[in-house]
Order: sequence, then C-alpha cells, then structure tokens
Amino acid sequence: MKRLGKTGLALGGGGAKGFAHIGVIKALEEYNIEIHTVAGTSMGAIIGVLSCAGFSGIEIHNMLKKEKVWSWFNIDLLKGGLVSLKGIKERLKAYIGHEEFSKLKKPFCITASNLNTGKVKVVSDDSRLFDWVIASCSVPVAFTPTVIDSHTYVDGGLFMNLPAEPLMFECDTVIGSSVLADQKIEQFKSTRDIAERVFRLSIIQNQRLSKLHCDFYIEIKKLNEYSMWDFSKFEEIVELGYTATKKHIENKLLPAIK
Repeated sequence: MKRLGKTGLALGGGGAKGFAHIGVIKALEEYNIEIHTVAGTSMGAIIGVLSCAGFSGIEIHNMLKKEKVWSWFNIDLLKGGLVSLKGIKERLKAYIGHEEFSKLKKPFCITASNLNTGKVKVVSDDSRLFDWVIASCSVPVAFTPTVIDSHTYVDGGLFMNLPAEPLMFECDTVIGSSVLADQKIEQFKSTRDIAERVFRLSIIQNQRLSKLHCDFYIEIKKLNEYSMWDFSKFEEIVELGYTATKKHIENKLLPAIK
C-alpha cells in the first residue's frame, strides 16, 4: 500500500478561522496519517507549535475549550490602541514549559514578516520560540508588532501565509491547510469587512504561489462565511476543518489510510 513518506504540514494564517487547523489535525490523526514536521503562520503557528510540542488534535481542542478561547486572546490595549498578545505567550509557556525550537518533539518552523527588510523571515532554530509565535500572529494595525534583534516583525501572512516552501526540501510530501479560500466576495456589510478583505487579498496573492508547492491542498471554503475575528464560533470552525479534511482524505489521500 502506498505511503506518503516523510510528510510536512503547512498551516496557514487567518485569525479565528485558523481554529479549523485543529480539526484538520484531528482528522489526519484519526486516519493514521503521520505528520513529521510542521510549518505555521499566524494562527497556524499557534496550533503548529502545540502539535509539535506533542499535543494531539483532541488535546489542543480540549485545552482551548477548557480555558475559554478568549482567555488566550485577551484584550490588552496599549498606547495607540494596539492590542497585546501576551495572553498567548503566557498560555504557551504554561503548556510547553520551554522556549527552544530544538526541544520540541517534531521539527517546527514559523514565518514572520520583517518590516525593516520587507522580506519573509523563516525561523526553525532559536531560543525565543514564543516571541516568534507572537511575531507571526501580529496582524498589522490590530496587534502591536514584535521587535526581535532590533527588527520589527508583523504577521507572517503578509509575505508567506501558507508556509509550504520551507517544507519542500525536507519532506517527501507536503500537505497544505488553508483557511482563507480564494473566492469572490459579492458584498460587504461593514467597514471592518472591507479592511479585512484588503488584508486578505494581499495574503491570497502569495498563497496562490505557495499552493503550487503542496502535494495535497485542503481549502476550507465554508470558512468564507466567518470573520477572522469570530473567536466565539470556535467549535463550529474546528468542526469545519475536521469535516473538510475527512472528505479530502477519502477522495485524494486514500492510499495513505492504514
């Protein structure tokens, strides 16, 4: 029976929509599809680091549900109206217990956007694991940027929202999980919808290229009905990721099923 070989999983960004990655991981585990290495951007970085630390999809689901999602993404306004992501850092410290990429149970890499150089930064070995996760999640204008080694970083999705490229030469097979579907929008209900669409369009452009580097591509189109700020719809979003991945496995990854 055909195998996927060494398999990498690229988890894209998308705010609250990224909770769907939990469902993706749960489905892959249910069908015995082993993931050897993970690359994550933004919310994909949060879910990815927990997975590489040794937590199963079910365990990640339960930990977020138990503590209430908003306790991870607490609102801490700073000067200028920006929001701090320190709640995420505190939770990751509590669950993982160290800040070393090298101590994770699986290889993991993160993308962040360097505003000084105008280039993507891919990090896979450092002693500031949580700072890089926060940098990858720092949506411009909404969240405060992260300064590391005198350089300012924002959301990795700005330049590489679906980090398939870092996995290409390390893995035999790359599975991409995208929570930002490349679809046309008919109407906008608010100014926030317009702002979100503008940011999303820049992301979709670079994601189209990354998609070409995936052997299998999971795109959860139903997530277009949700906002990247829909944290209260956590359970619905996780289920969408789970259902979409099961269908994708049954249709395209069937040879990998044990």
